[in-house]
Amino acid sequence: MPQDAWLIVGLGNPGTPYSHNRHNVGYWCVNRLARLHGINLKTRRLASLGEGRIDGLPVVLLKPRTFVNESGHAVAPALRRQKISPERLLVVYDELDLPAGRLRIKPRGGHGGHNGIRSIVAAAGSSDFPRIRIGIGRPHVDGEPVWDPDVVAVWVLSDPSPNEARTLQDAVSRAAQAVELLVGEGLEAAMNRYNK
Repeated sequence: MPQDAWLIVGLGNPGTPYSHNRHNVGYWCVNRLARLHGINLKTRRLASLGEGRIDGLPVVLLKPRTFVNESGHAVAPALRRQKISPERLLVVYDELDLPAGRLRIKPRGGHGGHNGIRSIVAAAGSSDFPRIRIGIGRPHVDGEPVWDPDVVAVWVLSDPSPNEARTLQDAVSRAAQAVELLVGEGLEAAMNRYNK
């Protein structure tokens, strides 16, 4: 790929049982981008990926076929194979600590407790890559946020209610627009428009 190419990764778990889970909003975003830009995703051993263009600029769309917590095993080889530096890796994923439907774009940072990001940072050897977080909200019991890992795991691996699904689909649509803006006009433009 050309040096100015972006590797756009959407995190999620492979397989039909997971396809509508909250944890898969990153997959949803990559699927949307593939449809909008006529990019055919080919299934390989570690990932489904496709090359194409957004606003005339080269991109590689990728959905790891590992489970979320092992995403780095698919992302790092793709970076090497495509000769893309980590600074041009953009990861779209779910965020518990944002209200459902809220977007947040970050230029870089730690893993924030997200095991998929932790895996990518470890495998790529860098945390200097932008990311788009799609809020899925944290589970609540009696009006209080829940931090218990078992409850959180059930939450992220379950399907949202119909109303929440509409909210998340709207967020995924905006996340896809944010990816397009970031690729076309840069990170700052995307952050200025979508970090509200």
